[in-house]
Amino acid sequence: MTLYVLRRLTAGLVLAVLVTMITFLLLSTSFDDIASSIVGNGATPARVQAQKAQLGLDRPLFTQYLDWLSHAIRGDLGLSYFTSEPVRSALAARLGVTLSIVLAALLVTTVISVVLGVLAATRGGAVDRIAQGVSMVGYLVPNLLIAIALVYVLAVKLHWFPATGYTPLAENPAGWASTIAIPVVALMMSGVAGLTSQIRGAMIGELRKDYIRTLRTRGIPTRSIVLRHALRGAAGPALTVLSLEFIQMLGGALIIEQVFALPGFGQYAFNASLQGDIPIIMGISLFGVLLVVCVNLVVDLVNGWLNPKARVLQ
Repeated sequence: MTLYVLRRLTAGLVLAVLVTMITFLLLSTSFDDIASSIVGNGATPARVQAQKAQLGLDRPLFTQYLDWLSHAIRGDLGLSYFTSEPVRSALAARLGVTLSIVLAALLVTTVISVVLGVLAATRGGAVDRIAQGVSMVGYLVPNLLIAIALVYVLAVKLHWFPATGYTPLAENPAGWASTIAIPVVALMMSGVAGLTSQIRGAMIGELRKDYIRTLRTRGIPTRSIVLRHALRGAAGPALTVLSLEFIQMLGGALIIEQVFALPGFGQYAFNASLQGDIPIIMGISLFGVLLVVCVNLVVDLVNGWLNPKARVLQ
């Protein structure tokens, strides 16, 4: 298991290097535009070249990337070109906002999907139709449209929740819950659709297996069979879908944070992309890759704990 973890971490680090290298190469095509934006009015060719030299953007690309990578390994992601704010501390502060929204959405998605998926597989009938209807709505309706509709109804018309803004959890838990409620619902709809369908299908397959019939003949209560045996067997594929939903929610946060004016990772990335703030964009790329690698590793380890066969394969 330790060797497996080391292999996955090594592969993750290689992936991080490749992603950041490609990102830097793509950004290199806009060095002149970035320097012009920093100079502002009166950006003559001479001033633009001087600004590029000051930032080190006139050096060979490979040298620039190696310089950034050597600092990143030591935890130094540089300073923002436009605010001179340390990128690492800025990302850490904003990542907490995004993760609080995404993890809350993931938790609610998991609870709703497990309940709907298990009930649809075990009871069928109206419950199954409701679960499939929820999945269809989640698949067909975009998150952005859901977010706008929720803001209009719950914030503008009913005044149940604030339309924009964010309250830190440590400052006011109730205020935090009210500010993330609508973003969480908007993020989780497509996740509920995919995960409910996966759990429903996996549960139906598990309940038809021979070992389930054997447990029933031994007089094991149905509740125990469903929750302790069938659900555990169906959890592996569901965890894989859940990890993909987490990645998708991180991407969805880019849009949701713009709609609700949340000071999170997505909004920071969006603004940095518009400005061409290279240190921030590079830091975001690195953070994103490492976060995805860690999530996939955790999912694999949990799946190995749930399924001994997967543990052997690792």
